[in-house]
Amino acid sequence: MHWAAVGALLLGLAVILGAFGAHALRGRLDANAMSVYERAVFYHFVHALGLLFASILPRLEWLTPSAAGWVCGLLAAGIVIFSGSLYALAISGVRGFGAITPAGGLCFIAAWLLLAALLIRAASLRS
Repeated sequence: MHWAAVGALLLGLAVILGAFGAHALRGRLDANAMSVYERAVFYHFVHALGLLFASILPRLEWLTPSAAGWVCGLLAAGIVIFSGSLYALAISGVRGFGAITPAGGLCFIAAWLLLAALLIRAASLRS
C-alpha cells in the first residue's frame, strides 16, 4: 500500500469534511452535535498527519516498510472507526454510533504505542 498517498488523501478529506461542517452544517446541528463533529475532524487531521509521518519512516530507514504498514493501517482504521462514527453520530443523532467510537480510539492508541516500541527497538539495534 502507498501509505503516503493514503495519508495525503485522508488529509484532503479532513479539509473537505471540516469545511462541510463549518458551512453546510452550521446552524443545522445543535451545539453538542457540532462539538462532536469538530472533534471528529480534529482527530481525523491529527491522525492523518501521523499516518503521513509514519509512512515516511521507511525512507529514513527508521522502520521497515512492514512495520510502518502496521502503524499506518492502525491509524487509518482509527480514522475510519473513531472519526467516522463521530461524523455519523453528529449528523444522524443515532447514539448507537457512539458505541463503536472507542474501538477507533483503541486503534489510535495501539498505533502510537506500536510506533514507540518499533522506534525504540530500531534505535537499540543501531547502537
